[in-house]
Amino acid sequence: MRKGAKAAIVGTVFTVMVGGAGYGAFNVVNALNGDGGGTPEAKAEPVRTGPPSGGEVKEASSAFFAAWEQGQAANAAALTNNAGKAEPLLTSYGQAAHITGVKITPGAPTGATVPFTVKATVSYEGKSEPLAYSSKLTVVRGVTTGRALVDWQPSVVHPELKNMDDTLVTGESAAPEIEAVDRDGKVLTQKKYPSLGPILNELRAKYGDKAGGTAGVELAIRHAAPESADTPLLTLAKGKAGRVPTTLRASAQAAAEKAVLRYAESSVVAVQPSSGEVLAIANNRNDGWNAAFLGRVAPGSTMKIVSAATLIDNDITTATGPAPCPADATWQSQTFRNIKNMKPNEDATLAESFARSCNTAFVKYADEVKVDSLTNEARDGFGIGLDWQTGIPSFDGSVPASGGPDTAAALIGQGQVQMNPLNMASVTATAMTGAFRQPVIVPRSLDGRELAHARGLPASTVEQLRVMMNRTATSGTAAGVMSGLNGRIGAKTGSAEVDGKASSDSWFTGYRGDVAAAAMVQDGGHGVDAAGPIVAAVLRSGA
Repeated sequence: MRKGAKAAIVGTVFTVMVGGAGYGAFNVVNALNGDGGGTPEAKAEPVRTGPPSGGEVKEASSAFFAAWEQGQAANAAALTNNAGKAEPLLTSYGQAAHITGVKITPGAPTGATVPFTVKATVSYEGKSEPLAYSSKLTVVRGVTTGRALVDWQPSVVHPELKNMDDTLVTGESAAPEIEAVDRDGKVLTQKKYPSLGPILNELRAKYGDKAGGTAGVELAIRHAAPESADTPLLTLAKGKAGRVPTTLRASAQAAAEKAVLRYAESSVVAVQPSSGEVLAIANNRNDGWNAAFLGRVAPGSTMKIVSAATLIDNDITTATGPAPCPADATWQSQTFRNIKNMKPNEDATLAESFARSCNTAFVKYADEVKVDSLTNEARDGFGIGLDWQTGIPSFDGSVPASGGPDTAAALIGQGQVQMNPLNMASVTATAMTGAFRQPVIVPRSLDGRELAHARGLPASTVEQLRVMMNRTATSGTAAGVMSGLNGRIGAKTGSAEVDGKASSDSWFTGYRGDVAAAAMVQDGGHGVDAAGPIVAAVLRSGA
């Protein structure tokens, strides 16, 4: 497979503060353009509106299935509402993927959605294997033509296809298979740990040809993004797997997998602060994306760990120093408020405002923080924005030196600040130990790659951050979630309000002993609502 590189991350988020037989070319063109098919003087048929009827659903889906079965990619694509994207994938199905003998069996429709099964054969250089899977399609009405068309999604062709520009290929695998093992030599498989599917593919892409294995022959998804590893779907001829060690701990991975299943669109990462080694990584997402490492969204109030360190290291205030918490705060004509029902406290210390997650206390200090102060603290103290070499693609955080209202917004993890659970687990680990140890998921000794370095934090700053995070975990906003966890503990809650979304993203980060973990749940609400229970479950497992 192609080598993993730094990931091109999609979805920059800004936040507020606040398919045929019987269809000739003529009929296909008519279906798309809405032509009546008569003479120019003939009266045009009125464009239909409303949901497609049952008859239209059956007719449109049957025509699409027939064209697909016969390998008529252009005709099948013309029966969708996005022929430009459908045709390349349908063409690759029969050509690059070498899939023949296609037989599609539709099931009973549910409204406009038609489930179906596919049985076919994949053949390549004398090797053949049967292919069977289930998928579904939905029939919609064309916006301009009013015709019933298949709503184009790559998953129509195969349920594992997610991206519009991905294709199918069959041939010698781009990299030999691997047998990934955890730190104790236990084999890690996608079957046992579903979240590891994309991660194992990336490890195979980068280390497969270095691990002593030999390539096989397979059907795979070739992703449009050049840095993304192929996703194997069917093996025609097995190669020899090479052994790849990881820093993961099977028990921690099992706990993380179980925890994210409770909440849709969730991700979590656990690291070992004393080494920077990743102990667990899990995602529960419809798109199968590794948001835990590649996500790029506002972290909300979990960012206050970095902001508090900035205030302390720039001699603006201390944990026991003033950080008044008014009901609202205005900075450069933008008004910021706290969560509903938070009682103002003009006499609050930084530790108290941190534990209560008071937004206004941090915003009030925006005048005293230079435009690049938070950026410098994030980079030099916590290693955010450096070129992390974890062993697989990762986004390594971004805290740009932005002026205007974004200066205040950045202090509370909004504006242009972008993070993911990997970043925030590392931030927590640094706050706990004072040393930035770049997270890794495979030992550096495997390939000798150069890791990122940052100076870390002064001992006095670490001591104050520990006090504040412990207070948050024992009597502040995280107390309920962290209840029952003993030993050295600390936490920070967060929620990020994202433009155009009714509910906020839930964030939570915490540590216990030599484990730091962070989680994010899209549209999860407050930090304690969704992300908090995920992190607590991982910490309770002993990781």
